[in-house]
Amino acid sequence: MSMMEFSLSRASRAAVALAAALMLAVPAVAQVRAAPVAAGATLPDFTELVEKVGPSVVGIRTLERANGRSGQSGMDPSMEEFFRRFGIPMPGNPNNPGGRGTTPRGGNAEEEPQQRGVGSGFVLSADGFIMTNAHVVDGADELIVTLTDKREFKAKVIGLDKRTDVAVVKIDATGLPAVKLGDVGKLKVGEWVLAIGSPFGLENTVTAGIVSAKARDTGDYLPFIQTDVAINPGNSGGPLINMRGEVVGINSQIYSRSGGFMGISFAIPIDEAGRVADQLRAQGRVIRGRIGVSIAPVTKDVAESIGLGKPAGALVRSVEGGGPAEKAGLEAGDIITKVDGKAVEKSGDLPRIVGATRPGSKAVLQVFRRGGYRDITVTVAEFEPDAPTRVATQEAPAAPARSALGLTVTELTEAQRRELKLKQGVRVEAVDGAAARAGLREGDVVLALDNVEISDVKQFLAVATKAEKARAISVMVRRGEWVNYLVIRPTR
Repeated sequence: MSMMEFSLSRASRAAVALAAALMLAVPAVAQVRAAPVAAGATLPDFTELVEKVGPSVVGIRTLERANGRSGQSGMDPSMEEFFRRFGIPMPGNPNNPGGRGTTPRGGNAEEEPQQRGVGSGFVLSADGFIMTNAHVVDGADELIVTLTDKREFKAKVIGLDKRTDVAVVKIDATGLPAVKLGDVGKLKVGEWVLAIGSPFGLENTVTAGIVSAKARDTGDYLPFIQTDVAINPGNSGGPLINMRGEVVGINSQIYSRSGGFMGISFAIPIDEAGRVADQLRAQGRVIRGRIGVSIAPVTKDVAESIGLGKPAGALVRSVEGGGPAEKAGLEAGDIITKVDGKAVEKSGDLPRIVGATRPGSKAVLQVFRRGGYRDITVTVAEFEPDAPTRVATQEAPAAPARSALGLTVTELTEAQRRELKLKQGVRVEAVDGAAARAGLREGDVVLALDNVEISDVKQFLAVATKAEKARAISVMVRRGEWVNYLVIRPTR
């Protein structure tokens, strides 16, 4: 056998082996299953999922009459949706008199609604209720819903909730294919998911990826599902689907520096969205509970310095005058660790737990205050806009006293006590050394030092003198209307 014959035979054998391997590796497309590609590794087949769920996904076009409110940018509607989505001011285009978003000379803007944006949604029930994002439909004069069979319907908004970015709209149709809602509690990080929607107006587009994280805290009332599924402007409001064909989330946000997908997208958990949708369908709005506090996270340094142990709970920075929390005896500086037995692991958990509590009902708060736990019962009120913030009058009392911690303090005047509604505390007149490094400022009011309530300058100096200089010391500080903990560390 010649060298050339040997080479051809070897190449032929290799080609045959490669062809056989490829034939074994190509998955069938008739049903949803995993096709083996290597030992312990699988790839999913989404074809049956798309056939099953696809008809339930709709495209949503929003129209607006060109009456000067908006629609004057001259840019593509899908990009306008991106700018609204992230709160970026819409760039104007005064040099494009004939472009999209402008009214031709002699035209009647009130009679010619123009496209404002694009989005997606999915069918909740066969009688025409559709779920989408609030930011997709908010402010639109008209809504056009397009089904996968190309039928179009005018829709009306049943209700929207900006805080959760959930909306429900209704079209006059029957016999629609409704989605099946899944159990978010069973969703696992690393699990395959896919999205169906209309990115940049391209209808019925399918993208896939995995769950990157759960309970991602990016909103006031929602712990988001993070995925690496490709989501772009126009996908908003479309479903996130698991491998059982169930909707587990509503695609809502992306993290992007360019306006396009960068590998991080967020979906509203469908269990949270479903509760909102039920209220929107029943009464057109969402009723939430409130207790009247402003909160902040508990840092590791603060938790260790006050004896809490681990950084958990919600730090009460201020208590609304006359609100439910004040009436119940809650104080600024308290750390709420449980509500009706439910643990508040981080500050963002508190508004979600309280918000889901029925107004008028009583809730038991477990509170950590100056080294110990106590239970406080509060009557939950209905959510309303936050009370305006007031700034304390800065009146400088006489006779300042300086401590070794780097703080010079004075007594509060009667006017300052009335303005701040305080019965105790001392005002910081000057700061240096360790106190300055801790972030204290002139004008702060020290309410507690080393877990001891401070009533006057004499007590402040006594506690400061006894405090061990070799360890960190916690200071509860009132600044304007806010209360926070700062930690003074010894000089090394």
